[in-house]
Amino acid sequence: MLAELFAVMAPVLAGAGLGFTWVKLGHPYPVDFVTRLVFNIGTPALVLAAVSGADIDLGGFGRTMLATALVVLAMGAATVFMARLLNRDWRVVLAPMMYPNTGNMGLPVVLYAFGGTGFAFGITVMITVTLFQFTLGTVMASRGNPLKTLVRTPTVYAIVIVVALLITDTDLPLWLDNTVDLISGFTVPLMLITLGVSLGSIQVTSLMSGVTFSLLRIPVAALLAWGVGYMVGLPPMAHAILILQMSMPVAVFNYLFAVRADREPEYVASLVFVSTLLSLVYLPVLLAILM
Repeated sequence: MLAELFAVMAPVLAGAGLGFTWVKLGHPYPVDFVTRLVFNIGTPALVLAAVSGADIDLGGFGRTMLATALVVLAMGAATVFMARLLNRDWRVVLAPMMYPNTGNMGLPVVLYAFGGTGFAFGITVMITVTLFQFTLGTVMASRGNPLKTLVRTPTVYAIVIVVALLITDTDLPLWLDNTVDLISGFTVPLMLITLGVSLGSIQVTSLMSGVTFSLLRIPVAALLAWGVGYMVGLPPMAHAILILQMSMPVAVFNYLFAVRADREPEYVASLVFVSTLLSLVYLPVLLAILM
């Protein structure tokens, strides 16, 4: 079991470690360009490649999206109590509570732990969280129209294509399947490297605040994901992946939104940094249970 857990975590640590070391050595890294590349090209290709080639039906896809949405909303509701416990403005705590790092941390862990079929469920969870983050999250950061954001998000169109494929029980043409499979190959490595670069770049001021928040958030997220997954009737693998994905550390994008909204970005940076470090301790334990 230890060997299996190490095999899951080693690529994540290696990728993030490369990014962290790169930026600490003083080398330039175009975070904005890479982020746009990943979200506008890599992620849509990854969605098409993962879901179209996996053994997942429309019902499983829809129930996983529904369960994820319910957990995200429940975490939003739990923010009121969390903010009181931490003595913080609820608007500061809301995004870190609702949006875990289901992308550049969650997807690699799901891929190496559950394989291709599980990866499709991991993608579904990530898609749902991303839609919330770039609509409600954008509104909370007072940046633009959420409908306009959706229209400009290529991943949304990839989701529409995937749903159409599932409804009609058809596959992508071979030439397109090969193309998106090739293009999607750079996405996960770049996600991990960018995670390491981001962790090496943000300024952390309050480590204990991050520890307290993480120790409170992790069990709440895991229990809510377990309860919602049971209620919705998710298949066992999808249920396990929902719990795993929603228990991921705080997403780096929450820090970027905090900077935009000028809502205690230093505090949010500590939540991102500390929760990511703690994940190296609790994720192997959680994986041992779920696998």
